[in-house]
Amino acid sequence: MKNVEELRTQLSEVFTGLQNGTIKHKDASELANLAGKMINSAKVQVEYYALRKEAPLIPFLGGATRKTTKRG
Repeated sequence: MKNVEELRTQLSEVFTGLQNGTIKHKDASELANLAGKMINSAKVQVEYYALRKEAPLIPFLGGATRKTTKRG
């Protein structure tokens, strides 16, 4: 998956699979855990740039590149 929108779509599919019994509870739990780690990693990156007073462009969150620009 390339971005958070794809992650959300895949998690929705996992939820549907869990509801209809095509995905085991343990597998769904592991996927949700991994997704949480990916989101937390992006959150840490955003917080880091905020402390540096920079505006990040994070591809996973919809940014085009990894370059940063100084704010204000």
